[in-house]
Amino acid sequence: MDKTVIAIPSSIAMIEITGSGDAFLNQYEKSFAELGITVRGNEFLLRGAQASIEEFRSLIAELLIVIRSGQVLTSDAVERSIAMIRGKSGDKPGDVLSLNILSNRGRTIRPKTANQKKYVDSIDQSTITFGIGPAGTGKTYLAVAKAVQALQAKQVMRIILTRPAVEAGERLGFLPGTLHEKIDPYLRPLFDALHDMVDPDSIPKLMSNGTIEVAPLAYMRGRTLNDAFIILDEAQNTSPEQMKMFLTRLGFNSRMVITGDVTQVDLPSGTKSGLRVITEILEGVGDITFVELESSDVVRHRLVGDIVDAYARFDVKSLPQRNLGRP
Repeated sequence: MDKTVIAIPSSIAMIEITGSGDAFLNQYEKSFAELGITVRGNEFLLRGAQASIEEFRSLIAELLIVIRSGQVLTSDAVERSIAMIRGKSGDKPGDVLSLNILSNRGRTIRPKTANQKKYVDSIDQSTITFGIGPAGTGKTYLAVAKAVQALQAKQVMRIILTRPAVEAGERLGFLPGTLHEKIDPYLRPLFDALHDMVDPDSIPKLMSNGTIEVAPLAYMRGRTLNDAFIILDEAQNTSPEQMKMFLTRLGFNSRMVITGDVTQVDLPSGTKSGLRVITEILEGVGDITFVELESSDVVRHRLVGDIVDAYARFDVKSLPQRNLGRP
């Protein structure tokens, strides 16, 4: 059995790395049950196999990078860091959790998982990015953050946010109220994300001068969108024809992000989802990236990821039975 001491620099308070009430230390002990972990002053005293000791040393080194970037560690960040350290992808928590996308009113928006960082990097590197995954994985939120970042950096002149108003069949005329009142329920998630990232008082002015546009997908038809950051949300509720219509709106110096969850299609029975078939249609086309997000990327309540996994297991289990009922 090997013994090792890991000293924490005096510039960092030990409570930052062990957590209030030793909350993080308890996580270390649970995740590294094979190690004997003792804290003395500003040191970790470790006893156990050398491989486990080195893994723990790597974790602490990465967490120190996160702390030095100005972040306050959370139990969620520690848990995700342990998963990355033990994963085979080679992703480093310090690189993922210290990447700042946008800061507003004292709040900084960052990716929280390796897949989210891959998604954010793809948005920077590709003209068209597809973010596909379950609810709560940050697909829309991170895309809006990147759009606001691009606008602030003057990389684009406007932001266009759109989603299919599928519940209304995109025939909004029969609904009561003004146009804003008609479309608000379908576009509210996009407005909510914007209000987190832009001064709420400035949003009406930005919308009135066309710098920010939030509209149903039907309003994109016949347009060419130049110098814009364009986000199509809830893309699983587009038909293949609507998806083609949207993608061909791309103009010069523009960037597109398409987000959706293929397990939550609300289209009428018999209507194909444009998001489900697009990977085959665009296979081999350059400057287009598909990023798959998973239940492990969910950043809502821990139960959301468990619920997503439970539904996936149920779908796999019931698929043969469903197929037996088909003619």
